[in-house]
Amino acid sequence: METDTGFVRAMIGGRDFRDSQFNRAIQSRRQPGSAFKPVIYAAALDNGYTPATVILDAPIVFKDTERDFVWKPKNYENKFYGPTMLRNALAHSRNVVTIKILRDIGVDRVIEYARKLGIKSPINRDLSIALGSSGCSLLELVRVYSVFAHQGYLMEPIFVVRVVDRNGNILEENNPEGESVISKETAYIVTSLLEGVVKNGTARRVRALNRPAAGKTGTTNNLNDAWFVGYTPRYVTGLWVGFDNEKPLGKQETGSRAAIPIWLSFMKNILTDKAIRVFPVPNGVVFARIDAETGLLAIPESKKTIFECFKEGSVPVEYTKRPGAITEQGQFFKSDM
Repeated sequence: METDTGFVRAMIGGRDFRDSQFNRAIQSRRQPGSAFKPVIYAAALDNGYTPATVILDAPIVFKDTERDFVWKPKNYENKFYGPTMLRNALAHSRNVVTIKILRDIGVDRVIEYARKLGIKSPINRDLSIALGSSGCSLLELVRVYSVFAHQGYLMEPIFVVRVVDRNGNILEENNPEGESVISKETAYIVTSLLEGVVKNGTARRVRALNRPAAGKTGTTNNLNDAWFVGYTPRYVTGLWVGFDNEKPLGKQETGSRAAIPIWLSFMKNILTDKAIRVFPVPNGVVFARIDAETGLLAIPESKKTIFECFKEGSVPVEYTKRPGAITEQGQFFKSDM
């Protein structure tokens, strides 16, 4: 889909229309897995979080005494990584951090945010939506990502531009139509975070495109579904890989391994003769050098620093403590969410 017009340039809903007329691109509802996480992170950015916010990635247990059920969410690698910056949490798809963010800002607030971004399918009212447990269509997810790509505007998808009769009379015409649903600043920062997924995270294979790109992988339990939704400044393309009967795809057939190579081949093809564009930075976004471990302003002793983007007024005001300095627990990361 074109990001600035909503024109759907290509759509494939199955292997062979003679075998099945079911359009999996718009009619199917499958769990998006981690491909849903950008919705939560976008909501977080509008509720006090920044890319430099540090959250504690540590074991967490939820008990349902009524149904005698215990939930112990874990990361894909079955490891916990301690204090983690929000940017890195999304880049490496940390499940526990995402659940803590969702619990902090509230399930209802995230569902409301998802509706604003164009998801109309039913959404579970529980913390499992942090892991993409509620099914949605591929078209819905592509529209969500198009909002981030198009500076906060939700575009109506256009499948038919116009209908003309044999005499050249226009019988029907559809023009681009959209509305601003989130701020340009939020949209850009989410795009920057999703560029980080491509540069340093689960979508590193996309770097072979050799042009600015952003996106997120998604993989569901038992490897039943593999997703990748990614975009350049010109196009947003979503891909789902799976079986109709929901059987597993096979060992290690994640979004990165099963979906990205198809996406990459397609995008290389359609962008062959297109000029390279960069994602525009809106006026309300500023940059600051921060410490990659603490999320605070960098100091000369900082081992690793990054040039991070922030909404105006949200840049950290504290500097990282020098080695040996005493830091009060809870002062620099959210530990009790």
